[in-house]
Amino acid sequence: MFTEFKKFLISGNVIDMAVGFIFGAAFATVVKSLVSNIIMPPVGLLMGGVDFSSLFIALDGKEYVSLAALETAGAPAIKLGVFANDLISFTILGFVMFMMVKAYNKLKASQPVVEAAAPTTKVCPECAMEIPLAAKTCPHCRTVQ
Repeated sequence: MFTEFKKFLISGNVIDMAVGFIFGAAFATVVKSLVSNIIMPPVGLLMGGVDFSSLFIALDGKEYVSLAALETAGAPAIKLGVFANDLISFTILGFVMFMMVKAYNKLKASQPVVEAAAPTTKVCPECAMEIPLAAKTCPHCRTVQ
């Protein structure tokens, strides 16, 4: 069982999947930074200086100056701004992934397709030696084909 598990872990698919997860996590970090540090500030400015991350509804009925104050108090809240940021991040990530897959498919389609060459030999049923397709008699065992 240990040998099987070791073979599973070392197989190429598991390694490829692990690399994919690592790059996915790094890519998600970059996209999150892009959304929160580059895209959302101008959007908030265009909407009259609204900072999406500070939009929340406190469920305990009290007023809080900021999201940080609410979290410090440990009060339950509906964090609309955080959700909006995550939704925009998801949309941007989806668009970027779409563009990457589209570019990959275009690159893949431009590559010439290498077709397998047609077989030029066959195996003799008597002696199992390879002989030319056009052979009428096997040169090895003299069996009529």
